[in-house]
Amino acid sequence: MEHTIQDRTLALAGTFQAAYLVHQIATQGMTDTAALEASINSIFKVDADSVEEVFGDINGVITGLSVMKRQLSNDRHRYDMQITQYVVAILHLSKKLQKRPQVLQQIAEGIQGATEQAQVFHNTHENVIARLADIYQNTVSTIPPKIMVQGQHGHLSNPNNASKVRAILLAGIRSGILWMQCGGARWQVLLKRKAYVTEAIRILALLRQ
Repeated sequence: MEHTIQDRTLALAGTFQAAYLVHQIATQGMTDTAALEASINSIFKVDADSVEEVFGDINGVITGLSVMKRQLSNDRHRYDMQITQYVVAILHLSKKLQKRPQVLQQIAEGIQGATEQAQVFHNTHENVIARLADIYQNTVSTIPPKIMVQGQHGHLSNPNNASKVRAILLAGIRSGILWMQCGGARWQVLLKRKAYVTEAIRILALLRQ
């Protein structure tokens, strides 16, 4: 299946959305509920027929599109280095994971177990979030370099926040791998950022009509 610039933009926006949510929790102790639900839900969409379906629909990644547009534009006043650092780290680990089929299989089996648990509760129930966090800690977190989350100790030392951060990072990895499956490569974040910004602006304009 041939993927379009829209597919790659949406998938990359999923990674920016995850990075933004992690940054919010680490620095504010709270985050956007709708964006959180869309990102967590994407983990469970393992057999989606399209990139849009991974996020429910395009609206599921609207936060990520806005953040990506801001981060990749030339507006230095609205740029947040920490978010971009998270994105770069997520994409780096996503590429490493693609070369480790055993770890990917372990993640898939863990997600299957979490799916069964989510059917009893719901996808963002604290028990499900904790299960997803364990999957991340036992798989992705074992691959160097670890993603070091910066924020206020009071927020990060909260067990529920810590679990949310790990679960969201797992969602970011899911988007990162999806992006690469759609033809994305890390060099594009720098050399093709204008194309991604232009497409993000186009999609956001459609959503606001």
